Amino acid sequence: MSWNPALQPGCPDEVGIDSIETLIIPRSRDLGGFEVRRALPAPKRQMVGPFIFFDQAGPAEFLTGQGIDVRPHPHIGLATVTYLYRGDFHHRDSLGTDQVILPGAVNWMVAGKGVTHSERTSEEARRGPNSLFGIQTWVALPEDREDSAPSFEHHGKDTLPQIEAEGVRLRLILGTAYGERAPASIFSETFYADVAMAPGSRLPLPDDHEDRGLYIVEGEVTVSGQAFEAGRMMVFRPGDRITIGAGPQGARLMMLGGATLNGPRHVWWNFVSSSREKIEAAKEEWRAARWGRGQFDLPPDDRAEFIPLP
Repeated sequence: MSWNPALQPGCPDEVGIDSIETLIIPRSRDLGGFEVRRALPAPKRQMVGPFIFFDQAGPAEFLTGQGIDVRPHPHIGLATVTYLYRGDFHHRDSLGTDQVILPGAVNWMVAGKGVTHSERTSEEARRGPNSLFGIQTWVALPEDREDSAPSFEHHGKDTLPQIEAEGVRLRLILGTAYGERAPASIFSETFYADVAMAPGSRLPLPDDHEDRGLYIVEGEVTVSGQAFEAGRMMVFRPGDRITIGAGPQGARLMMLGGATLNGPRHVWWNFVSSSREKIEAAKEEWRAARWGRGQFDLPPDDRAEFIPLP
């Protein structure tokens, strides 16, 4: 499948570097031998389309018996999407879901009015040295979905649309792009894709989405002749025709975006909402720890501990 068979050589590069509306350098946090880089929310940009949180997790290496243990914690008003390049996560949630996610697959959890989940390195992976490298994002929900019932979907890598053309391999994780549609149930116009680019290859961004951005995971890309290295997020001016070029070592990147929501969202800890009052209520519910008798419960098979309210 061709990305754009009508594209004239050089045409997209007629746009200037000012087509990059925002350049974000993520904040890094060391969590004890495990680094997380947070690109969203950023001081000058809260969201790209509906995406309100974007973390690069790792890469990290662990010895036998070691791994990641994210204890049960709550969410409201958002959907989480976990996508891995290496390693695994054992996901358990208060809906009763028990799912190990592997590289190339998608875990899509809609928190709605309230859900609790944990993410841990699987017991199988801990039997030997193991690694973790992936991206975790939150998608803010439209106001009419913020109080919906929570849900969970898992989609294996073979169920996700894939496109290969002209040195580019793309797996569509969420939403629609290039005439393809991913299987996860979304609630607003969205696109999210894992892209591997061979050295010197070129990729036009979708031109049918209001907000468009990309995050460089590995390698280097060029926009209008200017090079950008890994660990950078770019958000582009709406309406411009943009083509990304891969550097001499190629590139791995995540493309994301979609329609903007009707307004900004309030974010506190793991809670997202159009209403401060809903966030305050969720804080009190989690502090009260009335598992199964209030807004939150703990995963059935992971109830021995939880992350307390900050």
